[in-house]
Amino acid sequence: MPTLTVDGVEVEVEPGTTVLQACEQAGVEIPRFCYHERLSIAGNCRMCLVEVTPGPPKPAASCALPAGDGMEVRTNTEKVKQYREGVMEFLLINHPLDCPICDQGGECDLQDQSMAYGEGASRYNEKRRIVKEKYMGPLIRTIMTRCIHCTRCVRFADEIAGVPSLGAIGRGENMQITTYNEQAFASEMAGNVVDLCPVGALTSKPYTFKARPWELKNTETIDVHDALGSNVRIDSRGKAVMRALPRIHEEVNEEWISDKTRHAVDGLAKNRLDRPYIKKDGKLQEATWEEAFGAIAAILQGVDGSQIAGIVGDLADAESMYAMKLLISSLGGSVECRQDGSKMGAKHRAGYLFNSGVAGIDEADAILLVGSNPRHESPVLNARIRQRWLTRECPVANVGPDVDLSYKVQQLGDSAAVLENILDGNNDFADVLSKAEKPMIILGQGALNRDDSLAIIKLAHDICEKYGGSGDWNGFNVLHTAASRVAALDMGLVTDGGIDGILDGAEKGDIKVVYNLGADELDTARLEKAFVIYQGSHGDEGVRHADVILPGVAYTEKPGTYLNTEGRVQVAQRAIFGPGEAREDWTIFRALSEVLGKTLEFDNIAQLRSKMHADYPQFATVDAKPNEPWAEFGVAGNVSNDGFTHTITDFWGSNPIARSSETMDECRAAMNGDNQTEGATGTDG
Repeated sequence: MPTLTVDGVEVEVEPGTTVLQACEQAGVEIPRFCYHERLSIAGNCRMCLVEVTPGPPKPAASCALPAGDGMEVRTNTEKVKQYREGVMEFLLINHPLDCPICDQGGECDLQDQSMAYGEGASRYNEKRRIVKEKYMGPLIRTIMTRCIHCTRCVRFADEIAGVPSLGAIGRGENMQITTYNEQAFASEMAGNVVDLCPVGALTSKPYTFKARPWELKNTETIDVHDALGSNVRIDSRGKAVMRALPRIHEEVNEEWISDKTRHAVDGLAKNRLDRPYIKKDGKLQEATWEEAFGAIAAILQGVDGSQIAGIVGDLADAESMYAMKLLISSLGGSVECRQDGSKMGAKHRAGYLFNSGVAGIDEADAILLVGSNPRHESPVLNARIRQRWLTRECPVANVGPDVDLSYKVQQLGDSAAVLENILDGNNDFADVLSKAEKPMIILGQGALNRDDSLAIIKLAHDICEKYGGSGDWNGFNVLHTAASRVAALDMGLVTDGGIDGILDGAEKGDIKVVYNLGADELDTARLEKAFVIYQGSHGDEGVRHADVILPGVAYTEKPGTYLNTEGRVQVAQRAIFGPGEAREDWTIFRALSEVLGKTLEFDNIAQLRSKMHADYPQFATVDAKPNEPWAEFGVAGNVSNDGFTHTITDFWGSNPIARSSETMDECRAAMNGDNQTEGATGTDG
């Protein structure tokens, strides 16, 4: 391995390491604007200049120079200081220096590095160039006069998002970064370019002039808009959530988040339930907590346990579901978590987890998607698949509708019968799987909510066994779309008849009472004959036919435990308190249990978690991907030739929070209208 000296410190590095990376390994900070660890090297800004010997007697861009054996790198000489001052002076020639009104102020790389490495004065008095603002959609505000042409945004669009709609036109001083034909940046991850931009040329349009970073309280928590469990930071001021930003977690979301995660936060303040309601004379009327609990107790007095059912929504935390299970079970009822009609069972964990792990995508050498559109179901995970595909070491095939995933896939057809052909070896992709050392099968929810879903699961199981995905490398993966689903399956919150059994029972009068914990993705008109208790944070579909409404809090307003699609336990924290009389869900169940004479055996969240961890020990191991043993799951049977349907048809409105967001409405209008750039994959070869 190459060994070089950095400012007198000897350091050994891996082959292919750049001088900039070697300097960081030696503990030396190198300023940069264009270089980013997850993007290709551009060498545009020249801020990372250093002196290198042996070599030509001129400064070297450390980000683009491979580290060689015997190199001597100097980063703290007088010449290097002059290089950096000169580069900074050039960068500031045309920069408007409008820091007092720039939303990037206080967290701007240009500010920080000009203070640390700049001279503090400029010799240039010429007029600064003016660049017309560009339209990049409803999420990105452009002030392109500030742009220093680092091209981070362009490289992100091409390499990570897979929507090459950004580029540079013109040359020299006339160069401009723009979208082609000035159309919206049509990606579900467009907002990440705001984090990447080092100078404030691209800022968050919904966040414009809202706050300064030093005014905000930062809370590290977990996103619930999909089942990936992206690590985020919620910035709040007073009782308002101002923005959501990504946190680095290499094994989950790296440092990216989807636009829904980032910008649906305005929906947290709209359409909220902030007090209890009781339906009287066909109309919902405000009530006290005592009145609401009394109405529930009065109804339950004459109801047999078999006539009570609970439904869990997609955004519920484990503590709430655990408290609900204890209460409903004490009444003799049962709870169902699969509101989308999924047939996924809860017997074997290996049968419903993303067993290879999200980071396992980086090792896969063949991926088969079945009934899944990961671009809408989990955009950050989809970007990871794209990164693996770009290496040309991992072909990707799809069984399901032909959709643009931002990378090329081998379309095998839209019939589950294709899986039978693969299992029998009568398919071209069967040869690919047979040669792969680490094959992956990813089942989406579109494959799990059909009448033949158990047979599809069995086929996927058998394919893994046949092609080497059931040993040390477990290639069977389920991509969930609901943040609550894995924890609910771990708790066994499934019923024999599924959600259809509950809805049918309510229509026939067999189910008298339905306790709905934030389930809004179903047809509640079918519950009209039952007595419906709705507990949730937003006035969405669930309240339409509710007889009692109990106001819960949103994910930013409570501590909670979530298990992501790979079964990784992650703990969310409270950023703000809920509005009005809204309460944490587990406290509502605890208070109601006392009124019903079924008092739950905990008085605080620490006691609840202790009891939950005793019943489900896997919940106690935080932030570790589980390794479940291979098992038999699925049911052998015939599969239908019917095509698959994707469960998320509206990415921008997939849950009550997103549907309450005005920003998500604007995104939907922009992406569904004429003002967009479709993802083009032809440029990738």
